[in-house]
Amino acid sequence: MKILVASHTYIVDLNCEKLRALSQLEPGIEVTVVVPKCWKPGGVQNKIITTQYRDEGKFRIVPVSNFSQNHQGMLTFGADLISLLHQFRPQIIQVEQGSRGLAYAEMIALNQFLGLKAKNIFFTWWNLPYKLKFPVSLIEKYNLTHSHGIISGNQDGVEILRQRGYKGPIKVMPQLGVDETLFTPKSQPELADKLGIKTSEFVVGFVGRFVQEKGLLTLLNALVNLKDKSWKLLLLGRGPLQSELMSKAEESKIKDKIILVESVPHDQVCDYINLMNTLVLPSETTHEFKTLTAAGWKEQFGHVLIEAMACKVPVIGSNSGEIPHVIGETGLVFSEGDAQALADCLVQFMEKPELAKSLGEMGYQKAMAKYTNKALAQQQLEFYKEL
Repeated sequence: MKILVASHTYIVDLNCEKLRALSQLEPGIEVTVVVPKCWKPGGVQNKIITTQYRDEGKFRIVPVSNFSQNHQGMLTFGADLISLLHQFRPQIIQVEQGSRGLAYAEMIALNQFLGLKAKNIFFTWWNLPYKLKFPVSLIEKYNLTHSHGIISGNQDGVEILRQRGYKGPIKVMPQLGVDETLFTPKSQPELADKLGIKTSEFVVGFVGRFVQEKGLLTLLNALVNLKDKSWKLLLLGRGPLQSELMSKAEESKIKDKIILVESVPHDQVCDYINLMNTLVLPSETTHEFKTLTAAGWKEQFGHVLIEAMACKVPVIGSNSGEIPHVIGETGLVFSEGDAQALADCLVQFMEKPELAKSLGEMGYQKAMAKYTNKALAQQQLEFYKEL
C-alpha cells in the first residue's frame, strides 16, 4: 500500500514517529510525507523553518515548494507536487489541514487529473459548530463531497462533520501518539531535590499554555481550598496568564507552594511528569476565541493526558471537549470551572493513595493499548484497509 500524507505538522521530526511506525507494520507499505519547504510556525518559534529531504527506505519526507508560510488553511503546494504524485502514485492521500484546507482541495483535484484513483482522506481537530461564507463554504463542500473517509481527533468532531452533511466513514483517533520509550515511569529523586520537593508533599502538576481557557485559575482556586494540606503545584509552561496566577497565589498566601518551570525541552518533560502525584487538565470551554471561519474553543484532545498516563501518573480532567473520552474510567473528571469539585478530586487522591495507584495503572494500560505511535499506526492502517 502506497500512502501519501501531507501536513505542516511533520516539519518536526518527533511528530513523524506514528508514520514511521505505519511504514513498518507490513511488507509492501510505503509512506511518503509531504511537508512545506518553508514554514514559519509563529509563537515562540519566530523564524522560518527550512525542511530537509529524508529517505529511510519505506519512509521518506519530501519538502515541496509552498504558498503561504504560516496559515494552515491557505497552505498550497507548487508544481513539484505534480511530479511527486505522478512518480509515487499513492493509493491513499491524507491531508491533515482540516475540512476547508486549500491543500486538500488541491490534492483532490490532482488525484483526479492524474488518474491516480487514490482514496481521499483528511484529518481535523475542529469540534465546535461553525458557519462559513463564500468562497470558503464552496471549498469545504468540494472537499467533503470528494472525501472517501475522514479522521477526526475527537468525538465532537464527528457530530460537527455529520452536521456539515458528510455521511461517509469517520475514524476517531488523535493525530500524534505518545512515545512510550520516552514517557515511561521513572523515579526522579535528584530533580525533586533540585526543585525543593519533599517526599511527604503531594505534587499537583500542570503542563501547557498559561491561558484563560486552560482553567488554571480554577486549579488555583481549588488548591486555595486545600491550603492546609501538604502539597506543591508544579507548573510547566508559560503564557499571558502567568502574572495574574502568581499575583493570586500571593494574595492567597500559597505562592511558596508553587514551583514554576517556564521552559523545558520536550524530551525532558517526562522527568517532570514523573514527579507528579497527579496531572490536572482543567480546560474550560470559551466562546471568546475567534478565527476567520469559526468562534469558540473547547479541549480538542489533551495530549499531555496520555503522556502522564504513559508514566503511570493518575490524571484529573474537566469535562471540556474530548477530555472525558481520553480519561474514561482511568482517572477522575469534574465539571469545568467548578473549583470545589476539582478540590474534591484532589482530596480523593491525597487521602486514597491506593485509588491513585490503581487509576495510574489503568491509565498506563490504556495508553499502551490505544495511544502509542505503533497503536495509532495500526488503527490508521485498519481504517485505510476498510476504505
